[in-house]
Amino acid sequence: MKESLSAKKALLIISSALLLGLLIGAFVLPNHAKAAEATKELKIKTSAQCEMCQDRIQTKMSKVTGVNKAVLDLNDKVLTVNYDPGKITPDEVRKAVTNIGYSADNLPSDPKAYKKLPKCCKLPKDRK
Repeated sequence: MKESLSAKKALLIISSALLLGLLIGAFVLPNHAKAAEATKELKIKTSAQCEMCQDRIQTKMSKVTGVNKAVLDLNDKVLTVNYDPGKITPDEVRKAVTNIGYSADNLPSDPKAYKKLPKCCKLPKDRK
């Protein structure tokens, strides 16, 4: 009788563990996949000039709601932004770049923000 009771307990524990595993697989994993699918990548041509620009853009963009990561390649002046389209649109991402003082694709920089940039971060024609 004791062996039968122990076997029933073991079977109950194993069954519970399997059920828990199925529930985790059914609810947690699909949500994780949805989160990964939700992230989009956007490449933006900027007017960045130097490493100070790179640091400024990456730091400020990391604080924008919906932006997960922003990396500026100084060689081609392209900012690669990973963002959540449920929280921010591509146009809003570009606008955030212009608000820092840099052009973003066909959008010009915000004049007030551009004026506050250090001389080295301005376009060569404006470094007087």
